[in-house]
Amino acid sequence: MRHDDSSPELAMTDAHARPNIAVRGRMPLRRFIESHRFPLVALICFGLLLGFAFQGSRPLWSTDEGRYVDGALQMLDSGNYLMPAYSPDELNFSKPPLTYWVIAASLEVLGRNTWAARTPYALAYLLTILLLYEIGKQVVPDKPWLPGLAYGCSVLPFFAANIVSTDVLLTLFEAMAMLGFVRIAFGKTEHHRSGHVLLMWTGWGLAFLTKGPPGLIPWLAIIPFLVIRDGWRGLGRLFSMAGIAAFLVIGFGWYAVVVLRYHGLLHYYLHRQIYERIFTAAQDRNPGPLGWAKVYLPVLVVGLLPWWPTVVRRARGWFPANRWKSWRNHRGMELFLLLWFGIPFIVFCAAQSRLPLYILPLFLPLSLMLAIGLRQRAGLHPARQWAGLAVWMAILLVAKAWSSYGLHDANRDNRLIAHQIGTAAGPTEYNSVVFVEATASQYAIEEHTPWGIRLYNGKPVYAIAWSSPAGATALCRAMHQSGSALLVLDPGIKSARIGSELSRCAIQGATTVGSWRRHPLMEART
Repeated sequence: MRHDDSSPELAMTDAHARPNIAVRGRMPLRRFIESHRFPLVALICFGLLLGFAFQGSRPLWSTDEGRYVDGALQMLDSGNYLMPAYSPDELNFSKPPLTYWVIAASLEVLGRNTWAARTPYALAYLLTILLLYEIGKQVVPDKPWLPGLAYGCSVLPFFAANIVSTDVLLTLFEAMAMLGFVRIAFGKTEHHRSGHVLLMWTGWGLAFLTKGPPGLIPWLAIIPFLVIRDGWRGLGRLFSMAGIAAFLVIGFGWYAVVVLRYHGLLHYYLHRQIYERIFTAAQDRNPGPLGWAKVYLPVLVVGLLPWWPTVVRRARGWFPANRWKSWRNHRGMELFLLLWFGIPFIVFCAAQSRLPLYILPLFLPLSLMLAIGLRQRAGLHPARQWAGLAVWMAILLVAKAWSSYGLHDANRDNRLIAHQIGTAAGPTEYNSVVFVEATASQYAIEEHTPWGIRLYNGKPVYAIAWSSPAGATALCRAMHQSGSALLVLDPGIKSARIGSELSRCAIQGATTVGSWRRHPLMEART
């Protein structure tokens, strides 16, 4: 059933509504539903339900979830919140610290469990929906709840909120920045412009502190749009002393401290984190001419469910020449949204490091475009639409419950791995777990170690690239730091050789205590 803005049902005011009698001073349900407060309250309830249901039921999965939680635990245990680290022996500057800080704060307040680890992501999901509600006031002012509903119901944002990563937080902070920009660029008055500028630059600073340069990719859409619409002078409205100061302090303050403290770190960021990710296949994340299609096309196809009918209907209207001419002449919101999605998507496809969650921030402009396409069809009153929404929410929740209780991957389940290793080691007492791998690649160590077992056994996790020139030295250093350790050896490494190398650095008593998945387990003490 269709309802547009001229529908008598949607246009009904209190004067024409059926009289209601308040009971004990409470607002009658029908009047509340027709009030301006109901969509926001309903959106909050919607975000809370989908965000928090089964949020901590699934164990941590390798690699990213375990790595980020391990880094947060290392901060809590060491008291060093400046330097992200895998273990007391190995720093980890692959990502800025904001994600670790957020997880560490949640673990400290709510306890060391998976619910605490993922609570920030449920909150980020809810807050992103609410920021889209605020942006929606500029895009679809008659139905500002539509963008948040479109985002929250989409498969990718919903499931991404259950994954410990940088991308969910990055999307939140980009939404914050874009709310400031939209108010500046499309607001009808200059009232509070300085506040909007500060909001925008604060969002960019937080985005940069979450993931570095990728957090600023939307600027590739902002700059050409404003230049096309307002000329180069239009960019001047986006800058203020307070805004730039906020961005520099929030976004670059930490980088400045660590780059000055650690020699070679600037080269690491510029070469490893920027050049290699964009131009080389060094990180083996779906590189090559068609790698983007293998990763991003399925994510878009599945991640945009259940909105494909609207997408197809809207896409048909993009091709007539008069539509493009209209966009070019009016230089309005739809042109900006198309640039906001299209230019970053091209950048993500061109870069040689590609993972599914990289394009999660693009679901912000997609949700706003969907809202424009849905505004004449969606309403608050049609029972059929409410029923459809309820059914889809039930499907999402059942799928999330199944991933928590019915989907098992023994190779990625850190809770299972921690339990199996503990059972195989028996009553052995040790202060840390050291994985010794037959590789010379530090990157392989970072990707393949089940860092998340630290959440379940409460012990620091070390990883040693045994085949590297410094492998034996790194193992000895880890042993001296921990005092006693359970060594988990690669099946290709002989226990006798490990014992021999340990004896050279004054570590005695290395004995085999069992095995785990063909990996010999050894107890070693200083």
